[in-house]
Amino acid sequence: MEFKLGISDEKKWRITMNTIGLVTITHDPNGRYIDLFIKHIDLLTALYDEIYLAISNQSSIEWDGLMKRETSLNYKKISKKGVAHARREAVKFGLSGNCDYFHYIDLDRLFTWCDRYPDELKEIKNMIPAHPYIIMGRTERAFLTHPVEWVETERITNKICSIELNQEVDITAGSCSFSKECAKGITSNSKSDMTDAEWPMIVSRIMKQPIHYKETEGLEYQEATNSITREISEGDKWLGRLKLAVIISESAVTTGRGVL
Repeated sequence: MEFKLGISDEKKWRITMNTIGLVTITHDPNGRYIDLFIKHIDLLTALYDEIYLAISNQSSIEWDGLMKRETSLNYKKISKKGVAHARREAVKFGLSGNCDYFHYIDLDRLFTWCDRYPDELKEIKNMIPAHPYIIMGRTERAFLTHPVEWVETERITNKICSIELNQEVDITAGSCSFSKECAKGITSNSKSDMTDAEWPMIVSRIMKQPIHYKETEGLEYQEATNSITREISEGDKWLGRLKLAVIISESAVTTGRGVL
């Protein structure tokens, strides 16, 4: 039997469903992502019940005008204090709404996913309510699209995190999902300089919730969208990625250790 939902019926129907919010961050002083945002906003507003964007106060002023026009989403300017601070602020912002679950993803990663694998993104979104926390990683193909200094250092990080979680994971792809309960636990306990491994360890060790893992194609690397814009030497590229690997790996080992 077929039926069409009226406006009031549709609202009642949505109440019984798990609502999913998109939580994302960007630091975009040159307005690099504005055209991509405009290109994909219709897909995103159709896909997610609520959208929360935390944007650094050093981003292009063009974002201000764009956000005022896009009344279908929520945005907040935050101080530029690093990725971990931005991610925590974005999750707190998301908790000010009414969503039951959240999909966190770095904005540049989101645009790559929208551009190349929108159907996969829809499938991933639909599986979010089935698990309290999902680490979203990359297939080997997607992983190998990244610069060599990312690949080699992240393999070490992923190995350490896999040991700590007792399952094979790719922890450094910049995307995960979690329930509102987990979001509250994350905001109460997160303090590391990087959150990639810290958040699942909070959920696993402190909150005693299971961690699910899902490989994706959409978290691949595209030079035009995901590259670092500033000029740095080859040695500095490797050193920077090595430092990140140490911070993330340490948080995987130490977060929640000793919690009964």
